[in-house]
Amino acid sequence: MSHILNSVGQLQLAGFMGGYEWILIAAVVLLLFGGKKIPELMKGLGGGIKEFKKATKDEENDKEKLEDKK
Repeated sequence: MSHILNSVGQLQLAGFMGGYEWILIAAVVLLLFGGKKIPELMKGLGGGIKEFKKATKDEENDKEKLEDKK
C-alpha cells in the first residue's frame, strides 16, 4: 500500500479522499442540480437501494426453497 504524509504530518493512505475533496464534490453537485433537485435525487437513490435489498432478500429466499425441495 502506498502511504503519504499530509501537510500536518498525519499518515494518509493514497487514494482516500479528505474533507476538501468531499466539499468540492458537494459544491459541484449543488451547482449542477440545484438545491431543489437534490432531495428528489436522494429519494430516488434511497428507493433504488431499498428495492435492491428487497430483490436480494427474495433471491435468498428462493434459493432456500429450492434447497428444501431437494
